[in-house]
Amino acid sequence: MTKITLPEEGIETLFGSYDENLKFLESLLGVKLRTQGHDLIVEGAPAGVSKVERLFAQLSGLAQEGYRISNGDVKTAAQLLADHPTLELRDYFLKSSLTQSGKKRIAPKSVNQRRYLDAIEQQDIVFGIGPAGTGKTYLAMAQAVSFLLAKKVNRIILARPAVEAGEKLGFLPGDLAEKVNPYLRPLYDALYDMIDVERAERFIERGTIEIAPIAFMRGRTLNDAFVILDEAQNTTAEQMKMFLTRLGFGSKAVVTGDITQIDLPAGRPSGLVEAMKVVSGIEGISFVHFDDRDVVRHKLVQQIVKAYESFNNGSGGKGGKD
Repeated sequence: MTKITLPEEGIETLFGSYDENLKFLESLLGVKLRTQGHDLIVEGAPAGVSKVERLFAQLSGLAQEGYRISNGDVKTAAQLLADHPTLELRDYFLKSSLTQSGKKRIAPKSVNQRRYLDAIEQQDIVFGIGPAGTGKTYLAMAQAVSFLLAKKVNRIILARPAVEAGEKLGFLPGDLAEKVNPYLRPLYDALYDMIDVERAERFIERGTIEIAPIAFMRGRTLNDAFVILDEAQNTTAEQMKMFLTRLGFGSKAVVTGDITQIDLPAGRPSGLVEAMKVVSGIEGISFVHFDDRDVVRHKLVQQIVKAYESFNNGSGGKGGKD
């Protein structure tokens, strides 16, 4: 039995509502936990007890350095240390935090997310490939806004192919802008999560932030820009080549996509799948692959992603389209 004394301030957050964080730790690390005032009593195998001690020691250190620990941070930290016992949590919650215009602090919640942010910082073109909910687009948006506010780039360009689940734009009501807006909505949602709506609207009105279908980029050279191509699995080979050759001086490009969710018509190869084969060996281009362990949405999403992977890799499914 080991006793861990915790600081009085913020102890409710560490334990979680109705001790939900403690229950999560018990399941994750194979230990028994009970509280005794401000003390945490830990019982179990030495390896599990050691991980609990290391977890709360690092969380207490973060709090002392001024980091406001949220309820979700405890579970994230526990999962990180469970997967990587020698990892330093401050590298994730302090060193890599991105604060956007006072709205919220954004930090990587997995090793792959950290690798992704480092790649964006260091390379001019980065591909983030993996399932839904892994933070590919969200973290790219956070980096883009961070670069813009720090004046490392002059503008942000967010692009998306207007292809979804077999639907055609011609069947949708309204003019072109109204037709493509539903496809761009997720980019607006992520943007407004980073910056106050009023400030974001001013940036959009001035053209500092542009959100448009990928077709609008043809014939342009993009200098001093942070360019994000979202849902890139739905680009054609021609569109992907066009996008990658738009990059100008002082610019960065991030390409995100999930190659198991391709909605192109049958027989049309995905530009993202082709790019993975064509440009993977070029210096200055990084590929970061995410999996179910990086899913940061509702805990059921991680299980759903895993279930579909098992289904598609077994006899029950034919696998994702290529």
